[in-house]
Amino acid sequence: MTTATEPRGTVRTADPHLAGPLHRAARWWPVLLLAALLVAPYSALPLPGLLDGPIGSPGNLQLLALCLVFGALATGYDLLLGRTGLLSFGHALYFAAGTYVTNTVMLEAGLSFAASAVLGLLAGVALSALLGAVSLRVSGIGFSMVTLAFAQAGSILVQRDPGGVTGGEEGRAAPADRLPASLVGIDHTANLYWVALAYLVLVLAVVHWAVRSPTGRVWEGIRENERRVEMLGLRPYGFKLIAFVLAGTLAALGGIVYLLLTGGATPQTTTSDFTLSLLVMVVLGGSGTRWGPMLGGVLYTWADHRLGDLAGSGAVADLPAVLRVPLSQPLFLLGALFVAVIYLLPGGVVRLPARLRATRTKRAATDREETP
Repeated sequence: MTTATEPRGTVRTADPHLAGPLHRAARWWPVLLLAALLVAPYSALPLPGLLDGPIGSPGNLQLLALCLVFGALATGYDLLLGRTGLLSFGHALYFAAGTYVTNTVMLEAGLSFAASAVLGLLAGVALSALLGAVSLRVSGIGFSMVTLAFAQAGSILVQRDPGGVTGGEEGRAAPADRLPASLVGIDHTANLYWVALAYLVLVLAVVHWAVRSPTGRVWEGIRENERRVEMLGLRPYGFKLIAFVLAGTLAALGGIVYLLLTGGATPQTTTSDFTLSLLVMVVLGGSGTRWGPMLGGVLYTWADHRLGDLAGSGAVADLPAVLRVPLSQPLFLLGALFVAVIYLLPGGVVRLPARLRATRTKRAATDREETP
């Protein structure tokens, strides 16, 4: 029997020289990216089309900080959706708990930001443990509906403004005298950016550690086949509750960082639409992957802000009505972008390099077959 072999000196001889350095460079790209993000506030480099003006300008740092926060928030939410297979529609509630409890304690009790932040984080932990213990008594669509009901109740409570502590539809500004002086004012936008970056790094580290732990292996089993996990003698309920509380805790911490970035608490963070945005971020980036939810959160947040500027630009205003009307709606542009990415990149943006490599390999194989 004979087999077709490649001539010596073709692809095989090139691989040892190219694959090694490329593979090592690919392994170090997170460190290089982190270094670039750390020095971003000192950069005067412009990114036309992506940002207005230099990267280190206060406005761009504010936008980048929001992108980092929502990238981290989506990563934490993926502990439920992509890692454990739990579709929660109430994740915004724990983010809002961190924001509102911290702000309310500063305003009403007069405590410092540090003490208020600790109480806000503990409130997120307690709330996620309590509501998770109830919600996880049911599974599937029932679980999703219960989490949605809790989220709606929380949103209504905030908007009704009981006792005047939430500010109702207007929200409440954070007391500047209670916040750290180094985190207040446009002159300290770089410090806020670094706080957001630290939050992202912390979430990525915690999620990576949790997924690789024995508990994370059980989460994977629950996602694939919960009944099989039960047959192994394990109780899925307890493991799902751990994922729920951990995701809720990370969300509450994100709410505290968001309070610093925006300078107040707003009811928009309590709505089910907010959780749906997180769901879009995760699916956009790639659910169940290490970097996908983060990329999805960053891309969605950037597009949400930048497409709004595009919708109100003069270029769109000069178009015929049949084009001007839909293109002047930021949500239309964002939805079209989401549909395009999902259709062209199934599995999310994070799958793009793998798809490009597969296409390149297939093309190379086709070329070799066609070569006489």
